[in-house]
Order: sequence, then C-alpha cells, then structure tokens
Amino acid sequence: MTIKQSQLNIGTLGHVDHGKTTLTAAIAHKWTDIHSESIKRSMTIKLGYSDAVIYTYEKDGKIAYTTEKQPGAKEIVKVSLLDSPGHETLMATAIAGSNIIDAALFVISATEPCPMPQTKEHLMIINALGIKNVIIVQTKVDIVGKDKAKQHYAQIKEFIKGSKIADAVIIPVMANRNINVDMVLEEIARIPLPERDTGSDPIMYVARSFDVNKPGTDIDDLVGGVVGGSVIRGTFKPGDKAEIRPGINVAKDKKGNANYKPLIVTIESISAGEEKLDKAIAGGLIAIGTDMDPAMTKADGLVGQIIGHVGKLPESKTEISINYSSLNRDDIPKQGFADMEPVILGIGTGTVVGYVKKVKKNMVTIKLRHAFCVDKHMKISVLRNIKQRWRLYGYGTLSA
Repeated sequence: MTIKQSQLNIGTLGHVDHGKTTLTAAIAHKWTDIHSESIKRSMTIKLGYSDAVIYTYEKDGKIAYTTEKQPGAKEIVKVSLLDSPGHETLMATAIAGSNIIDAALFVISATEPCPMPQTKEHLMIINALGIKNVIIVQTKVDIVGKDKAKQHYAQIKEFIKGSKIADAVIIPVMANRNINVDMVLEEIARIPLPERDTGSDPIMYVARSFDVNKPGTDIDDLVGGVVGGSVIRGTFKPGDKAEIRPGINVAKDKKGNANYKPLIVTIESISAGEEKLDKAIAGGLIAIGTDMDPAMTKADGLVGQIIGHVGKLPESKTEISINYSSLNRDDIPKQGFADMEPVILGIGTGTVVGYVKKVKKNMVTIKLRHAFCVDKHMKISVLRNIKQRWRLYGYGTLSA
C-alpha cells in the first residue's frame, strides 16, 4: 500500500556550509535550494523542503534501507525534510522552521572544529524546543581522513555532553558519494511516529506560499494561490471553507494602527509532493490549492500565517505577552530588556520585529511591527541585538 502523506517532519540543523542541503538531496534526490537568491549566494536563504519514502529490501542476506524503490522493496515510512539555513543572519528562519519538526538531522562538518557558532545555537534550539529525536550526521569525513575524523568525533561527543541529546547516535557520512546515507535512513526508520490529534479544529502553519502559474498562462487556465506547510492538528479536506489569519493589511484604524482582514478561501486541492490527497491530517508537509488570487501567495507572501476553519482561529494580535526564559549562554552577557528595545521574534513559521513594552519578572510584553495570529501551542524564540549582531537570547510561550 502506497503511503501518500508524510508521517514525520524532519529538520536539518547545523552551521552554514556543513552540508545540510547536500545531505537532504542525497536522501530525497531533490535539491531544495531552488530560490534564485539561494542559488546566487550558494547558501540556503529560505526554508526548503522535499518528501522521501524509506524502503527496505534484502541485500546480501541483510535488510538494507534506501529511498530509491527496488524490486520487492517494502515501504517503511514517508518523511518530509525541512532544510533550514545555518547562517547566523538567517537564524530566525531556522528557528521558525523548528516549530513544525518532529525530529532533526543535526549536521556537523568534520572540516571545522566542533562547535562552530551556529552549531552551538542550533543545539540551544534543540534543547529549548524539546526536540527529542535527533540524529547527528558527521559530514565531509572523506576530506579530512580517518584520524582527523576520529578526533572530530571526540569533539562532537564532548560538545553534546550534558545536553538533552547526549546519547544521540553519530553517523559519519559522505553525502555526495552516498556513503552511509543508508545508515541515516535506518535511524530515521527507528523514530517512533508521534501521536496526532485529528479530532480538534484544524490548524496549519504556513511555511511557504506560491503562484504556480507560468508566465503567459491564459486567464481561463489560471489556478488559485497555493500555500505549503504543516498541519499541526485536525483535518482539512477539499471543499472546506478556510480562514487565513492575520490576512492582509487593508487600512489603518483611527489610532493609525494597521488593520488586518482575514482571508476566506475554499480549499480546492491538497497534495503531498506528487500525491493528491483526499484529506490532510497532522504530520508531514503538504500543499493546499485554493481559489484565492495567486498574487497573494507569490514569493512566500503568506509565510508565517495560520490556516483553520472559518471562525475557529485565535484573534490576530499586534501586542503579545510571553512567559520568557533566557538561554544559558557563556558567549553573551546577561542583561535586562530596555524600554522599546527592538527584538526579532520567531513565531510559528514566521518572524517579526517587535519592541519591548513592559517587563515583569519572567513576563515580557512586546509590541509587534505587524499583526500575527499566535496559537497558544507555539514556542516563540527571541533574538536580541547584542554588540550589533542578532543573537538567539531566549524563548517563551504565549501568556494566558
């Protein structure tokens, strides 16, 4: 039986240029850096994703793992791979992506000492967001040789000591030669599938949005805008009326604040990669085709928004209070928030600039530059400008 919808969301985390996108391509046989800016700069700028089915088959009398269908192969699990950027200036994007992952491939290159700056910050994300299922992938071992790879392995073990992933498996991989990629697949197949809530009012975090129409398409042949992301709970079906919040900024109110109007759309299709679905439940990354103007969805215009049934979503907010916890970092001085200090928040799958309005013990009230629909289950990451650099400083959840 063909598995149509992915059952696990797996994120790739790690320092810039440590081989996350190459590893993803080795697993899914698809290059996720398809954005023109990513190609121009040779680095992941936005979240990329692709699906892969893991199969088992018999090889030399043993069970082998692959994502290429073999004669007599058995489907084990279908996964969605979320490729996050590692560069420090794009940490907010990586943090946003971590809100929808069930497990992580923590990529660490043997060509540089461990830990590098974003390696440390991504471990903080793993600890802060409670990502329990983590596979550490030691890449580029072919470049450094056996002895240095062993020394680097010892550095990784020392780095993760005392963390929540201290016992995580470490797999040396040559992704561009497809060596030991099967070992990574075997470990992924061992990850227990999370229990999904299919009975609650549905909610989906938007991680991407597209205009799929090609230039020059006749008006009669145009299709509506497409949004991609992950269903967090509940079930969506084609034909459902759905609401997207916060929607679009239509005007300013009497106080000069932005006035957002939710978008009401009809779900016309649901797909997971090449597979058409008759429903979408929590788990995996999916694409929802709608009847809305595709101009609304082009160039990731709806990233960070939330989709649900009409009238069932939380109200959009331009001011939030969060229960805040600081990260324990030895490379950043401890300091309190200043009045109207700018911060960058990772909320759901989006990011937004905010300004500190009030601090009371562990509660911080922040004025947002634009409206956000904040689900109570979201973990919100906080970046602060420390010595003219945006650094991951803490995290929180929406205060009741």
